[in-house]
Amino acid sequence: MSPHLVCIGGEDHRLRIPFLLALRERGFRVTAVSSDVGDAFSPHGIPHRRFGFDRFASGGGEWGAVSAIRKLMSELRPDIVQSFDTKPNLLTPLAVRGQVPVIRTINGLGWTFSSREPRALALRPVFCGLQGLASLWTAMTVFQNRDDQAFFDRYRLVGRGKARLIRSSGIDPNAFSAARYRGPSAATMREALGLQSAEIIIFVGRLTRQKGIPTLIKAVPRVLSERPNARFVLVGPQDSEGPFAVSRSDIEQYAPYVVALGPRRDVPALLGMADLFAFPTQYREGIPRVLLEAGLSGLPIVASRMPGCNDVVEDGWNGYLVAPRDADGLASRIIGLLSDRAHAKVMGSRSIGLVRERFSLSWVVDQYCDLYKTVLGGKYRGSLARPAPVILREEGARGPRLGEARQ
Repeated sequence: MSPHLVCIGGEDHRLRIPFLLALRERGFRVTAVSSDVGDAFSPHGIPHRRFGFDRFASGGGEWGAVSAIRKLMSELRPDIVQSFDTKPNLLTPLAVRGQVPVIRTINGLGWTFSSREPRALALRPVFCGLQGLASLWTAMTVFQNRDDQAFFDRYRLVGRGKARLIRSSGIDPNAFSAARYRGPSAATMREALGLQSAEIIIFVGRLTRQKGIPTLIKAVPRVLSERPNARFVLVGPQDSEGPFAVSRSDIEQYAPYVVALGPRRDVPALLGMADLFAFPTQYREGIPRVLLEAGLSGLPIVASRMPGCNDVVEDGWNGYLVAPRDADGLASRIIGLLSDRAHAKVMGSRSIGLVRERFSLSWVVDQYCDLYKTVLGGKYRGSLARPAPVILREEGARGPRLGEARQ
């Protein structure tokens, strides 16, 4: 009999479909639960149940979500529960309360520990208290980077021996490459957007202040003063980002040098046409998937020196790290890479092998399977297959991503 794993996440949970499919191949019966509508799961034969919560709200209103999760768990009767994302990581252990083993993955500490706003500062002790409470009913806490693990250790928010480091949710390099080559060519994409001869700096993610969009916009005049043919392409949701969204007027002030495309399903092709990936986040990330996708696309990266980013970008080797909110530093590194294209190409090529070796989906899923088997004990050990891990090290293949703009 296969163990039943219920995986709970937020509105971007569909991006974990490859992860869930890989778990199913290894012998798990998988059900997804998220705040997404769930249409993306059906074509893959993954059952999906929806529960609602407001990711912008704070306070007592989320107790309704706790009740909803508790009811779902009584209906689904899982053997083990995996949670991702800030609120599901807090709400799920509080709902289950030890009746089923819960594994929570801390994929970044988010706005509360990134913002300097008074409200964020005031919420930090509350967040720590809730994390400590949730840990009482958590079988194991997975961290995607060492900075977050060190933070939890420092404030004793996780029990001794109940922490594990697994970098990222994984990415399938071969599927990523196949998606890139099935899409339009770089020349076709450039022509469609009117960017035939431009030097393209691309950002993929939520168009919010926390993701550093104001810093990127502030860097635009400096970059244009030395690279007048530069164009900034922003890919990702804006209207859905509530109080965190960057205003349209802020972005449109530099049109046509800054182009906001909104959410797109052809991100592989968009990455394939770019010259450089900029990620000036102010957010405490887990391991940003967009950096893995940019890396597989062979793009040099300029990112903020923030947790998660520094796990993917080695300063001066496959890109550059700059201080968050440092528009001048960001502009200088962008100008430098655009001015020395040979060096930029070498830098970008290094990321391909790094992502394939350190963050491949197969390797990540193997680690989760080992963890689940440990937590479940010997009951299901014989029913869980374990294919030999495949770690690809070649550096030559370019490849963009499956899926849509977000994060």
